[in-house]
Amino acid sequence: MENLKNLHDVLIIGGGIIGTFVARELSKYDLEVGLIEAKNDVGDGCSGANSAIIHSGYDPLPGTLKAKFNVLGNLMWDEIAEELDVHFYRIGSLTIALEDNQLEVLNSLAHRAKENGVEVKLLNAKEVKELEPNINPNVKGALLAPTAGIVDPFLAVVKAMENAMDNGVKLYLNNRVEKITKEENIYIVKTNKGEYKSRVVINAAGVHSGEIANMIEPIDWKVIPRKGEYFLLDHFMYGFVNHTIFPLPSEKGKGVLFTLTTSGNLMFGPSSEEIEDLDDVSTDKLTLDSVKSQALNLIPNIPMHKVIRVFSGNRPTTTRHDFIIEPAKSDKNFINVAGIESPGFASAPAIAKYVVDELVNDVISLKEKNNYISHVRKHPNLYDMGLENRAKFVENNPEFGEVICNCEKISLGEIKDTLNRNCAPTSIKGIKKRCRAGFGSCQGGFCQSRIIEILAEHYNLSPLDVLYDKEGSNILIDTIKEGK
Repeated sequence: MENLKNLHDVLIIGGGIIGTFVARELSKYDLEVGLIEAKNDVGDGCSGANSAIIHSGYDPLPGTLKAKFNVLGNLMWDEIAEELDVHFYRIGSLTIALEDNQLEVLNSLAHRAKENGVEVKLLNAKEVKELEPNINPNVKGALLAPTAGIVDPFLAVVKAMENAMDNGVKLYLNNRVEKITKEENIYIVKTNKGEYKSRVVINAAGVHSGEIANMIEPIDWKVIPRKGEYFLLDHFMYGFVNHTIFPLPSEKGKGVLFTLTTSGNLMFGPSSEEIEDLDDVSTDKLTLDSVKSQALNLIPNIPMHKVIRVFSGNRPTTTRHDFIIEPAKSDKNFINVAGIESPGFASAPAIAKYVVDELVNDVISLKEKNNYISHVRKHPNLYDMGLENRAKFVENNPEFGEVICNCEKISLGEIKDTLNRNCAPTSIKGIKKRCRAGFGSCQGGFCQSRIIEILAEHYNLSPLDVLYDKEGSNILIDTIKEGK
């Protein structure tokens, strides 16, 4: 084949938690690796709109890939979070029984946990109320899973990609795959922006993974997205809840849960609605009312006046009802990593290691790099410094004393730090995901204009060209003539 100048050894399609973690795992080896993402940033799909929970692994059916990789992945998150400088806390989870006849279900879940090798403990009503004073007073008991945790979902994806890029992986944003062909053992991936060549292709395209897989061969599974709608609450009271709180699971999933975020907000959801439009992330009052009703059944005194945002995300459920991690039937060099719904976030590190160690290694000889960088450059964290050290740091770095986002207390220095890294933000939403500017109670109402100026200056753009998120999402449409 002519023109192999831009040939990759491995090309990943999809920049969610799976695609970026696979990219990071591959970056440990002497390979040419690229990642194609249809959106304007990584983590802009399901990976950025989920419950952000690192599940313990008690719930998946024993023997499934979900059970295997959830348990393995959960054990890896302490080290991963430290290397990627990502907030991760093992706050534990409580699965609640509100009726006497539900206690037997808790017993069966405890038995399943034992089969999966997950530590759990059955609690009586008094013990639950001591741990969670705001729980429904009719609680009968709960299953405590102490190894469950919460993570910053935005930074987990971004930092995995940053670390991968630190190690030489190339990122191609705003590239929607249109066609995949193969010539002389080389894949040609055609997108709306151009063509990319690779010896191996990994399909990690989330809700679009079925479309991508069908470009290679007919498949015996289908993606049926489930939309989940959520409420996000502002910071309001430390200790309102202390664990992730689940109802008993059903055939639709783990149900409407109530949890903390790593930034101290509270969140509840999701709904579970089968949809046809793969990219539909709208919300509607009827569904949100149902989510609210179910959450109030767990925590009756939720301060709804503290809600600052509602949002939704689409889970890539498949007709197999399990993770799909396997080569195409017709070609081992095309690898599907599909149907990675809950507990996908918890499972991601283990899935990535398996894909590289077992599936990629089966078709390409892997040689470890001598200069692999395992840690990202740490962010300056003013609130961990203490008052005296913080004052000295700001004196030497005055931009960290100029607050841009009053709600979340984010400084100009922190925003500029995110802009001077690999996998840097190119939009207002990108800034928001990386350093929380615009994530507070005003949702960017006061700081957005200043962030537009910062992005315009950094990228040498007109403010008219600054995007909120995807291509075409310009905030400003024209200038007002002087004197008019």
